[in-house]
This record gives sequence, C-alpha cells and structure tokens, in this order.
Amino acid sequence: MTESTSAERSDRDIKPGPPAIKSSTRLTWIPVVAALLTFLIGVSDVLAVFKPDWHERLHKFSEVVPGSLTNAARASDVIIGLLLLMLARGLRRRKRSAWQAVIALLAFNIVVHFLHFPHLLSISAFVGIVLLGVLLWRHGDFYAVGDPRSRRTVLQVFVVLVVMDFAIGLGYLAVGPLAGTYTFTERFQDVLYELFGVYGRVQWAVDGRADLYHILTSALGAFTLVATIYLFLRSAKPRARLAAADAVRIRDLLNRYGDRDSLGYFALRDDKSVIWSASGKAGICYRVVAGVMLASGDPLGDSEAWPGAISAFLTEAERHAWRPAVMGCSELGAEVWCREGGLTALELGDEAIVNVGEFSLAGRQMRNVRQMVNRVAKNGYAAEVRRVGDIPRPELDGIIREADLWRGTQVERGFSMALGRLGAPGDEACVLVTAKENGVLRAILHFVPWGNDGLSLDLMRRDKTAQAGLNDFLIVEAIKAAPALGIKRVSLNFAMFRAALERGERIGAGPVLKAWRGLLVFLSRWFQIESLYKFNAKFSPVWEPRFFVFPGGRDAPRIAFAALEAEAFLVWPRLGIRRHARRAARALGIGKLRRRVHQRREP
Repeated sequence: MTESTSAERSDRDIKPGPPAIKSSTRLTWIPVVAALLTFLIGVSDVLAVFKPDWHERLHKFSEVVPGSLTNAARASDVIIGLLLLMLARGLRRRKRSAWQAVIALLAFNIVVHFLHFPHLLSISAFVGIVLLGVLLWRHGDFYAVGDPRSRRTVLQVFVVLVVMDFAIGLGYLAVGPLAGTYTFTERFQDVLYELFGVYGRVQWAVDGRADLYHILTSALGAFTLVATIYLFLRSAKPRARLAAADAVRIRDLLNRYGDRDSLGYFALRDDKSVIWSASGKAGICYRVVAGVMLASGDPLGDSEAWPGAISAFLTEAERHAWRPAVMGCSELGAEVWCREGGLTALELGDEAIVNVGEFSLAGRQMRNVRQMVNRVAKNGYAAEVRRVGDIPRPELDGIIREADLWRGTQVERGFSMALGRLGAPGDEACVLVTAKENGVLRAILHFVPWGNDGLSLDLMRRDKTAQAGLNDFLIVEAIKAAPALGIKRVSLNFAMFRAALERGERIGAGPVLKAWRGLLVFLSRWFQIESLYKFNAKFSPVWEPRFFVFPGGRDAPRIAFAALEAEAFLVWPRLGIRRHARRAARALGIGKLRRRVHQRREP
C-alpha cells in the first residue's frame, strides 16, 4: 500500500474524535445554570452597596473591624461583582479560564463575607457556596480554551467598565443622603473626579457614607485602569487571517478540484482561517463569529478526504466550545456533513447557474431582458470583458477607486459568496466586466474562477446615476464573451428561499406556504430576498440547491445571528476612531504639513 493510499484511507476512516471530556459524561444545563447564578451573584454584589442601611449594620462590627477597612471590603465586593458579571458569558460557553476565575472570586467572596458576618449566612453567600461546590464537582464541563483576541478587546472592556463605573457612582449618589441639591452635570463631574482619586464638590450628610463613596469610586477607577493596562500588555492573538502558505495550498486544491464547487474560490478571503485533514488533501475555511465556527461552501479538495477535514473541524469546534455551522454547501456536501458530524441540514435557497452554450436572448421568455439590453446599448453604453491580469495596473487602480465611490456603505457585505477584494495579487484569473457611457465608467461586474471552465459572480457595483438595466446588460455581455475565455458555465447570485417564493405564488398553494411567502416578501423590504430571486430568474438559469448545516434547532437562532453578522446584514456600531482621526487631521491640515516637511527634507 502506498503512502498516499494510506493517507486517503485514514481520512475516510476518521470520525470526530472524542474531546478531552466525553460528551456522555456532560450535563448540558450545568454551564447555563452556573452562568445565570454567577450573573445574579454579580448583580447582587453590585446592587448591595446601594442599600442605605448597610453602613449602619456594618458599623455594629466596628469594634472588630475598623470602618475604613469595612468600606474597603464593600468596595471589593462591587469589583468582584463586576468581574462575575463579565465572566458569566465565558462560563456559559464552558471556557476553562472563566471557570478558574469564577472559582477564585467565589472563594474570596465567601471568605470575606464570613470574616465580616460570622453569624450571618445571606442568600447570596448560600448561593455562592452551592455554586462553588457544583463548579468544583462538575469541573469537566468547563474544558474550552480561550477564543482568539485582538487589541480591540481592550477598547471594548475599557468602554464597558467606564460605563459601569459611572452607573455605580451616579446610582450611589442617587440614594444619598447628600448635604445639598446638585444637578446631574455636577454629580457626573464629581464621579469623574472621584474615579481619578480627587475629591469632588458633592458634600455628604453622613461621614460614613461619604467614606464609602470615596473608597468605592477610587477603587473602581483603579480597577478600570489596571484591567485595561493588563489587557493591553498581554499577548494578543491575531484575528482570522489566511496565511500565505495556506493560500498556496488552497490554490493548488482549487486547480485540481475547483470545478466541483462554484464557491470554492471564496475560501481565499483574507478574513478566514483554514483547517486541514490529516493527509492535507482536503481543508475547510472558516471564520469564528459570536462563538460560531462558520464555514461556507463545500470542503476543499478531494471528496474522499472530506471526512478527515470535517473531523478536524468538529474537533477544533469542540475544543473551543464553538458551535459548528456551514453556509451554502451543496447537496453532496450537506450529506457528508450530516453523516460525519451528526448535524442537521436545512435547504437555504438556490444558486442560479447559466449554461453558456444554451443561453440565448431569443424567445418570449427573454423578451424583457432583450429589450433592457437593447435600450442600454442604444444609449451609448459599451461593455468590455477582460481577465484582471490583462488590465494595466494604472487603469485597474482607477477602476477600483471609482467602484469604491459607488459603495452605499462603509461595510462590504458578503462572506460565503464574496471575495472582499478587487485586483489583489494572485487574482489575475478573475474576470472584470466594465460598462462605459461615452468613455465614462458607470458599472462593473467581478467574477472569480470556478475551476477551469466556469465563473462565479462576486461583485456587482454601479453608479447610482447610471441607467436602469445596466447590470442586466453586463451579465449578458459577460455570457456572450464567455466562450472566448474558455468559460462554459456562469454562476449568478444566490436566491434565498427561492422554492418558497416560487411555489407560494402558484395557484393551489396552501395557507402555510402562502404565509411563509408573505413573510419573505415582507422581509424583502430590508433584505434582498424577492428581488434577487426575480433578477436571477430573468436569465432562465438552472437552479442548484444550497444548504445550511448546523447542530440542531436549539442553536438555530444563535447561528442565524452569527451568519447575518458574517454576511454584514447585521452590523454592530463601531466607534470609528481611526476614521474620525483622519478626518480631524485633514481638517487641521496635518497631512499637508507633513508632506511639506517631507519635501523640504528631500535633496
């Protein structure tokens, strides 16, 4: 038996290997309940400082514990509560580091409680003792290693801590008693000063409450500073980036097996990572979004080696406690995923594929497309279809600049069917279709290779002032020019839930199907569901079903949100500090000043 044959057999025979702790010994509800109790204990520790009668109760023990030390203990309770709040999510996701931190914090919290209240067992302390015991007993349920992180985490944690610091400080001022009336602005300024350890102008009616307020706010400020510095100085793991060596291996597999999947080339996105089978004959590209290990399309490479890559993928997901999911795989890919990983498949929609040799504008069915194309051509538009490698670099850079100006938003949508770049090194085999009106660029289409004889639509972008129907014109021109480029098939846009939209409008459709279609039409106001289906259907394509693979119904909402975030349909607000800094620099003329200084220094 040859070495290659042995490697292929090993890939076929590999099943998803058992994680560090066997799944049969786990209780799935333990992390969820533990995270909830941790969150509630954290909330209790934070809110407890707002009780007006606590200070008087604590001073009953002033003979044993000085008041200043008691106030420091109360401030430490609040900080522990904040930490528990922040660790609850990691505990729910079975993170080992979160489990270790919660164990230490709960033990410290319980010890501090019994030092101050040796004869009093509160509900919070009782719950903490029970939770500590359960966490120690079920330590095997918390096995997952940490997620990749970046410096952005520092900013996120800093903002959250600052917001919570002000909320606690303002809340404590609200319960009083204060020795006067103060506006919200004055209270806000006072909290700001206190976080830096400087006394503000707010005066208290009770000295003990004032001491606790000063210690609490100073401790919160110090904690925020220390936590931010620690996160900034610790080693940061980079976000998903496709390594150059992996990109070379992926291109090699695409050259040999790329004709099997029209989405294969999108595995070369820069924001994906890749995991390989034991033999290296197959791989799966993925991105982690909100705790979901999200792949797209079919696995790369030889289908005989797919089980080995799927096994490695599922093992990595299990090690990090990520939920595995696949977007847009073919029917064969869905069968292999479900068989090897015990997952569930849902038909997501259909991919529109045009056979170049069978395409024609003749006939009644193509009447609307034919009229649209002729109208655009009569208005002075001309198309040019070229490989990216055949376009001179200065011209290509100009096209890219123009296309960037046509973008409606700063966010580029797409993950499973978008490359996310244009004209980059290595993409010379891509095809760029341009439309010009009297020599002025008006629209572009960008196609990526699909094996040796196919193209897959990547990008459609046009000037908003251009004539309607320009995209139809460009697609028809691309199909006409395909034979000269050796292209036999062209994959167009993906139509989500096409079958439901088509069947729901037929005569005799049932009430459930009609209601489902009505919901899809309603959602089309925000998402291009019906419009993409109708656009693709104009070209009389062959419909190829695509599937969404995931563990089960319980994880469906979480995975759906992760998929929407990956495709940039759900975009979280960003501060955009760098963008605002560049704008401020341009407004102040800093860039021009730097260029002048640089020019003067040149000989």
